[in-house]
Amino acid sequence: MKKMLIGIVVGVISGLFASGGGLLLVPVYTHILKLDEKAARTTTLFCILPMVILTAILYNKSNFIDWQLGIKCAIGGIVGGLLGGKLLSKISNKYLQIIFIIFLLYAGISSFIR
Repeated sequence: MKKMLIGIVVGVISGLFASGGGLLLVPVYTHILKLDEKAARTTTLFCILPMVILTAILYNKSNFIDWQLGIKCAIGGIVGGLLGGKLLSKISNKYLQIIFIIFLLYAGISSFIR
């Protein structure tokens, strides 16, 4: 039940803000569910896919998607995902944590400054 509740909360936040799945799930998986860093990240990617698909369908019904921009960014995201997936197996858990913390700080500060 706890895992379903985590999914519901993260899904609502992700649906509202169009982000947050990975930002929320990785810390939850590592600290609450005690997964190691790499398992947390890869499990997060698996969990985000259905949330993203469903949310995109809902956003598309409201004509919120800029398809031209989205397709170009998706192509870049596929390339980046391939590179990131290969890098994940080469980077230690300690450095993954540091990089993730820096990313979170950057995302938080840049959202606040806007």
